[in-house]
Amino acid sequence: MLTLKKQKNGPLTKQVLLIILDGVGFTEKGYENGNAVAKANMPILKGLWKTHPTVLLKAHGTAVGMPSDEDMGNSEVGHNVLGSGRIFDQGAKLVSQSIENGSLFVGPIWKKCISNCKSNQSTLHFLGLFSDGNVHSHIDHLRALINHAIKENITKIRLHILLDGRDVPEKSALVYLNPFEEYLDTHRKNGIDIQIASGGGRMELTMDRYDADWSMVERGWNHHVEGEGRQFKSAKEAIETFRSENPSVIDQYLPGFVVADANGKPLGKVEDNDSVIFFNFRGDRAIEISRAFTEEKLTNFNRKRFPKIEFAGMMQYDGDLFIPKQYLVDPPAIDRTMGEYFANEGIAQYALSETQKYGHVTFFWNGNRSGYFNQTLETYEEVKSDIIPFDQKPEMKAKEITDNLVLALTSHKFPFLRVNYANGDMVGHTGNMDATIKGLEYLDVCLDRIKKICDETNTVLCITADHGNADEMYQLNKKGTAETAKDGKPVPKTSHTLNPVQFVLYDPKGKIQLNQNLKEKGLANVAATMMDLLGFEAPEGYHPSLIARD
Repeated sequence: MLTLKKQKNGPLTKQVLLIILDGVGFTEKGYENGNAVAKANMPILKGLWKTHPTVLLKAHGTAVGMPSDEDMGNSEVGHNVLGSGRIFDQGAKLVSQSIENGSLFVGPIWKKCISNCKSNQSTLHFLGLFSDGNVHSHIDHLRALINHAIKENITKIRLHILLDGRDVPEKSALVYLNPFEEYLDTHRKNGIDIQIASGGGRMELTMDRYDADWSMVERGWNHHVEGEGRQFKSAKEAIETFRSENPSVIDQYLPGFVVADANGKPLGKVEDNDSVIFFNFRGDRAIEISRAFTEEKLTNFNRKRFPKIEFAGMMQYDGDLFIPKQYLVDPPAIDRTMGEYFANEGIAQYALSETQKYGHVTFFWNGNRSGYFNQTLETYEEVKSDIIPFDQKPEMKAKEITDNLVLALTSHKFPFLRVNYANGDMVGHTGNMDATIKGLEYLDVCLDRIKKICDETNTVLCITADHGNADEMYQLNKKGTAETAKDGKPVPKTSHTLNPVQFVLYDPKGKIQLNQNLKEKGLANVAATMMDLLGFEAPEGYHPSLIARD
C-alpha cells in the first residue's frame, strides 16, 4: 500500500482548500490586447496576488506532457499533473510517437479495422475534430491514418469532420478544409473513393461531455451514421452557406451538414460491416459518441438502428469503464496520485465543481481513473451545469458551488478540499470579452465569501489555474498586439493560451511562505505542496513542494 513520510516539523495546517480558477492565466499584456483578467474588477483575487505569497507556474507544453512548448495546455492534462505531482507524456505526444515508429499500424486493433473493410469490401470511416489544435486531435494524425489505410489497399474512405474554432481561431475551418480537399484530390486521382461525408461544429454535435447534453450526440449520430441533415454538395459549400446566413456564427457552433450526391443520396452513411475510427485522443468529449457506437442497449437517445461495425478510438477514453474496448494507442499510465496517497493515509477529501469540470476534479485528478480510492473518505459533489451558451450566463454555477463549498469548509470534515470554477475557461471559449469579464468579476464575489470562511475556520487557501484562456481573448500578431478585422475590431480568440498561471497562498495566520527561488516551477509542484501543508513529504518522483520550510 502507498504511504507517505511525515514532515519532521509536522503539518502547517489542519485544513487546506485548493481552488482552480479554470482558464485564468497570467500575462503583463493589458486589456487592449485581450486580457480580460486585467480588465475585470477583482479586488479580492488581485489583492491576494499583490499582498500574499505568489509564484508563477508553467501550465502548458512540456510542463504538462505535451510534445513541445508551442502546445497549449488544457484542463485534462492540467488536472492530471495537478493530481499526480508529475509529468506524463500525454495523448498528442503518445499518438505522434506511435505513428512515427509505426507501432500503431502493427497493432491488433488497426489490423482488425483494416481487415474488416477488406474482407467485406466495406467503408472505412474516420470521425473526429478537424484541426491542428492538438488538444483533442491533430489533422496530421488523420492524414497519417488515411495514408496508411490506402497503403494497405483500402479504397473507400469517408470522413466526418467536426469543426473546431475553439482550440484554433474561431473562423478558421476553411483554412484547414481547402488544402485538405487538395490532398484528398491527389488520392482521388489515383482511384481512391475518399470523400467528406458529414460534419458540423464541435459544440453543436457529437462532442458532448459528462452527460451534459446527449442531444448533441444524437444530432451527430443522425448526421454521421444515418446521413440525416441539411444536404450540400461539399463541406465547403456547407460552411460558406452557414456563414452567409449568419455571419456572426463561429466554427464551433456551425450547424451539422450532410454531403450528398446529385440525387440527394448521402455519401457516407455508416452501414453494417463498416469500420469506424474516432481519431480524437482526448477522452472527455470522446466517451459518449464511443458509447453510442458500441453499446447495444444504450438508452440515452433513440438510435433508429445499431449497425454492426468495428469501432476503435484513437485511445481508450475511460480506462476503468473500458470505453471503448478497442483502441489504437495506449493512454498514459498515471499512478501514485495524491488522491490515492491521501486515501491510504486516512485523509478525507472533498472534490467539487459543476458538470463542465466535474470530471477534472475527479477522473482526471485521479489519473484518468473513475470512482473512488476509498468512498468512506472521499466526497465528490457535482452541480449540474446549464445547457446554454455560457456567455448568456457568465456567472455559470459559481454561487451554487460556493454555497456547497462553505458548508464543506465549516463542517471541518475534510483536511483537503479541491474545487474548480469553470467561468474563466467556459465563458472564455465563447470569445465574448464582456461576458468573460462579468464571469471573472462574479468569481471575485465568491472568493470574498470563501476567504472570510477560511479566516473563520483557519483554513489555508491556495488559488491557481490549470491553464490560461481569459487572459488572452484576442488573436495576437507577431508583435504581440491584437489583430484587427476589416471593421477595425479585435479578432476574438477562443482557445487556451501559452501563458503561465499564478499560485497564491493565503494563510489566515500569515506565517506560511513560498519558496521564491525554486527553479522550473509548474503545475506538477502543486501536489507536493498540498501534502507539505498537511505534514507529509513529497513521494519519490514528485516535483518538490512550493513551501518554504525552515
